[in-house]
Amino acid sequence: MTALPGNPAQPETPVLPEYPAPRASGCPFDPAPAIRDLTRDHPVARVRIWDGSTPWFITRHADQRALLNDPRLSIDETRDGYPHMTQARAASAPHHPKLITNTDPPEHTRLRRSVNTPFMVKKVEALRPRIQQVLDDLVDDMLAGPNPADLVQAVGLPVPTLVITEILGAPYADHQLFQDTSHILISHDTTPEQAAEAGRKIGSYLDDLLDEKIKNPGDDVISGMGARVVTGEMTRPEAVNMANAILIAGHETSASMISLGTLALLRNPDQLELLRNNSHDTKFVANAVEEILRYLTIVHTGVRRIADKDIDLHGTTIRAGDGIVFDLSAADWDENAFPAPEKLDLTRPARMHHAFGYGVHQCLGQSLARVELQVAYSTIYRRIPTLALAVPFEEVPFAMEGVAYGLTSLPVTW
Repeated sequence: MTALPGNPAQPETPVLPEYPAPRASGCPFDPAPAIRDLTRDHPVARVRIWDGSTPWFITRHADQRALLNDPRLSIDETRDGYPHMTQARAASAPHHPKLITNTDPPEHTRLRRSVNTPFMVKKVEALRPRIQQVLDDLVDDMLAGPNPADLVQAVGLPVPTLVITEILGAPYADHQLFQDTSHILISHDTTPEQAAEAGRKIGSYLDDLLDEKIKNPGDDVISGMGARVVTGEMTRPEAVNMANAILIAGHETSASMISLGTLALLRNPDQLELLRNNSHDTKFVANAVEEILRYLTIVHTGVRRIADKDIDLHGTTIRAGDGIVFDLSAADWDENAFPAPEKLDLTRPARMHHAFGYGVHQCLGQSLARVELQVAYSTIYRRIPTLALAVPFEEVPFAMEGVAYGLTSLPVTW
């Protein structure tokens, strides 16, 4: 780790040479050792990102709680100095319409209100029986099929994709298009040209679907946005891009969590047995989901902001116009917030984690993700008590190139 001179009145600031930082070999669930060192020893640091810039880096749980709710920070990705996640994102940012992912209140409040209703707790709870049915049907199909099987393809991807397409009002038959384009749009390896082509493809599809929903509305999110387009409450590009954002967020992360959570539990058989024995205890399962979310924290590229005004933190001044990266996994492995964070402990009260972010821009679909994971984790291991890895752990292929990390496949047997 090198040092970068900061403001002359301030001490030298540690710099993480590369972000996202590589994880330790053999410890794929743990945040990178260098990030854990910064959390412990340097609460305000810098990281070097893909374009060579060095935004501020905030890792501690308490500091993230304070700053992610601070109105002196902005999520406006069109501003000079904003620390974009990828080259493709930087190239496309000036062309994005206003979305919940790039606006501050009060504009963000208006846009979020327009799509919030289907993701409210009561609405999502009403979907639990349907999610249970989807999960049971997929487990039935897997048990009736070849053994070994790939849990990612058999259960991990289909569950959230089926659910989010029903909520949106998009045909599940087109799921391959959704999965292919979203993978391109969130990958750090994607070029601006590839991202633009994927954006055009899914944008054209959703634009046509919006037309269909305006003509023949149903009880779904796209129909609701179509009604707002007709009345002038939303623009057409806002509706199309919002639908795409919901589609991506609604299946990518939950799909990763189902398979990654299974792998983590298989690596911790005492915790897997505890979950299996308590699979009918809804409170225990709900708490277990929170701990698995904390332990994995799959958004591993940080959330990004830019300072509107000077902010003093631990004797360091973050200047107006400076970019900031918040590493969520670092906060969720902060020993001051979660003692012995490297231990997966399903009895730990972990609801204060930052796996869904924090503040006004917390994940819109977090209630839906929680219910999907509660159903998945309470069903898979109960119905398949002999579930085991079909390959050595070291041969399980991880996918680290996206905004969230996951598994390319999870070969399992029973």
